[in-house]
Amino acid sequence: MSAMEGELRAILQQLTHQEKVTVGPRDFWLGHWHGQHVVAVLSRIGKVAAATTATALVERFGVSEMVFTGVAGGLGVGVTVGDVVVASRFLQHDLDASPLFPRYEVPLYGRSHFDTDARLVSALAQATQSVLADPLGLLGAQTLREFSLVAPRLHHGLIISGDRFVASTGESAALQRALPDALAVEMEGAAVAQVCHDYGIPFAAVRTISDRADDGAHHDFNRFMASVASRYSAAIISEMLRRL
Repeated sequence: MSAMEGELRAILQQLTHQEKVTVGPRDFWLGHWHGQHVVAVLSRIGKVAAATTATALVERFGVSEMVFTGVAGGLGVGVTVGDVVVASRFLQHDLDASPLFPRYEVPLYGRSHFDTDARLVSALAQATQSVLADPLGLLGAQTLREFSLVAPRLHHGLIISGDRFVASTGESAALQRALPDALAVEMEGAAVAQVCHDYGIPFAAVRTISDRADDGAHHDFNRFMASVASRYSAAIISEMLRRL
């Protein structure tokens, strides 16, 4: 699953023996990649859209594992533009059913966090390390200069999700105070993690840091997606599938 069309296009370029299947308003692409049977789809943006897409992947296509790629705003100390975060767990930062339930806890689940799958996370992290070892070869010198990318790093930990594009320094700071363990913020992952928990599907997610979720978050977003994030995603998933 990819959240943005640019990333999905980069993924689809890698699939062989493609077949498009339309379910409701979504197009699912079936194909092969490094000997694996793959279903690729645009999740669309936001938690509800992502949960609907994830459910269709399970119910209609019977997927056995799920991997999400996308971009995110950096929150953690040292998590900078061009870095990559592999999620160890997810939380919805905008969920608050208090006083009936503690803040962030998903009602009737008795938990606020949903873990990712250790095996998939290990493969995804190793693939990411391999890709980040040669950013010049993947992105080119001009792109590295344009976005001031210097020695991009892998991070592993909590990613938080909410139905809001966090793009102000004040809101970013508030999230950092409330959830100091959060490395990045985005709009889909926690919903997909909950769906996968419900169905017992192993899940992993990788997010490229496109901004610091502050007042400059919208600057050059589309160029970053096309020049950096989409290339990262395709290369990382390719390397991951090769290793599985």
